[in-house]
Amino acid sequence: MRVLIAVTHLLGAGHLTRAAALARALACAGHEAVLVSGGAAAPLVRLDGIRVVQLPPLHIRGTAFGRLLDGEGREAGAPLFERRRRMLLAALDETQPDAVVTELFPFGRRGLADEFLALAEAARARRVPMLASVRDILVAPEKPEKVAQAHERAARLYDAVLVHGDPALAPLDASWPVDEGLRPMLRYTGYVDEGALAPRAGERVGIVAAAGSSAAGLGLLRAAAEAARRRPELGWRILAGHGVSRDDLAALAAGLPEGVVTRARPDYRALLAAAAVSVSQCGYNTAVDLLAAGPRAVLVPFEGGDETEQRLRADRLAARGLARVVPEDGLTAASLLAAVAASLSDPPPPPHGIDLAGAARSVAIVEEIARPSAPRRARGSSGFDRLRAALDAAGARGVRVPVWWRDDDAVAAGPALDRLLGLAEENDAALLVAAIPAAVEPSLGARVARAPGVRLAVHGLAHANHAPAGAKPAEFGPHRPLPDLLADAAEALRLARARLPAERLLPVFVPPWNRLSSDLAEALPGLGYAGLSSVPGAPVPGLVRADIHLDPIDWRGTRSLAEPEALLDGLARTISEQGGRPLGLLTHHRVHDEAIWSFLAGLLPVLLRHPAVALLDPADLFRPGAVDAPVPVGPHCPREPLARVG
Repeated sequence: MRVLIAVTHLLGAGHLTRAAALARALACAGHEAVLVSGGAAAPLVRLDGIRVVQLPPLHIRGTAFGRLLDGEGREAGAPLFERRRRMLLAALDETQPDAVVTELFPFGRRGLADEFLALAEAARARRVPMLASVRDILVAPEKPEKVAQAHERAARLYDAVLVHGDPALAPLDASWPVDEGLRPMLRYTGYVDEGALAPRAGERVGIVAAAGSSAAGLGLLRAAAEAARRRPELGWRILAGHGVSRDDLAALAAGLPEGVVTRARPDYRALLAAAAVSVSQCGYNTAVDLLAAGPRAVLVPFEGGDETEQRLRADRLAARGLARVVPEDGLTAASLLAAVAASLSDPPPPPHGIDLAGAARSVAIVEEIARPSAPRRARGSSGFDRLRAALDAAGARGVRVPVWWRDDDAVAAGPALDRLLGLAEENDAALLVAAIPAAVEPSLGARVARAPGVRLAVHGLAHANHAPAGAKPAEFGPHRPLPDLLADAAEALRLARARLPAERLLPVFVPPWNRLSSDLAEALPGLGYAGLSSVPGAPVPGLVRADIHLDPIDWRGTRSLAEPEALLDGLARTISEQGGRPLGLLTHHRVHDEAIWSFLAGLLPVLLRHPAVALLDPADLFRPGAVDAPVPVGPHCPREPLARVG
């Protein structure tokens, strides 16, 4: 299928986050997702694996939803609205979708009704199914005629309403007057949670305070900062969204140790999983993070501008013993500290049983509703289809396909590394990160130490090309004297041990450009190396050798994504011919463009989650004798009996 999702977020990024999660879930299920966004860019919202159409962005100040501003902060006028409407209809024409999803409309975004109605009516004229996507709790307008108008639009233009919540916690009619005409259209999905699973800490320590992506939570952040000044021994970490100005960020950090106040981070859930107490508002995505990570929670729901959504959600979580609530109008540093102290004395939150499977269930509902229209556009077999067929065939033969993943050229933490590690966590994949010892910065080891299932290898010494002019680049090629190669390889291992966390470092040599002298390879065990990873080559006595088979980058041409169909066909052939030996995937996070990231976002769920695949942990793979032993069973591998490797 092709599915077009239209969303405009105006204050925080919650609506965009949820719409993007739905789009990624569709992509992971093998569908094409096109996200049309009408709000401002949100740096922490993941858009990998989906195509984004950006409309001229709109936003608001404070809670003035009736006054829409353009990207320059000026009041939006008719020309801008007309341009957005034309672009939205053009996206519909170009995509030719099998289903259209509108986020919040027709139950909100009444100020943008002209463009949403134009989209819905054009889709309806093409007999394309329409679905509305709403969160668990809505804010109903005070005037009954506006409620009636929303119901009329839903009945006339829509096939279903996806309610992304669990009615056991918050049925829609707790916040919206559901009538007998609307009720049959409601399809509860569960809460949409596509975040990475957070590793559970042995002992929870510290306080994590956050207030979403906008400046609407500045009061909460100020109270948390003052509480941290009064009780620093509690171990505070305060995260400010990108909507908080630099001046406000500096004021928050005044008088506090460096690192206590930072910008919002992509590993927020992992921080929650290790925290003794979370202090936050109670937006939809924050609530899902809390339910998934399970800390004690102090909630300060946003209630500005007559907003009721967060308070209702917070009260329902508190009624289940999952949180304490501090009303926004009673928030001070003292009241926050009192709630934190009380929370610290509470027992851990009980199992909640709230449905968090909303992403997958939403996809299933869209498939169910859109399937009758999908066959009208015939499509040939894709590379992903052929990859699935090769994996299915291996499974039918009772064979497991051992797969492992290596990423090269790491030197420091940064957004690209965060994105890579996020993909690994989402797919429950172990990862070998090959680091350049002479260029490594302290931030790399610190970031990897927080990432479950990540190991480090030695990627040459300085990734310096010593090949003569006209030869292929190599740092450890046969053109250098063997004593020089030995000295550099020994120094590389020494530096790696000095600069990288010992518990994550494997004595595995990864030659830059995947080229090395055979004489050096034979000498590596004497230097302290136990493993070697390059392109497929001959075994080396004394080393565990595991090589790579798929590199998605077109190094000799565009240096972007190589031809995807050729990559997938080659991978399918390798699976059929590999004979049970480990199959290696290679990435280079520092040079990926969006085409490469998108390809990986589509490939990894298909390859790594297939039941015929045994996903290998490098720590097991590079044990002596591992390549010729049964596939290890561990946290990243299936637990039923597996085929032998070798």
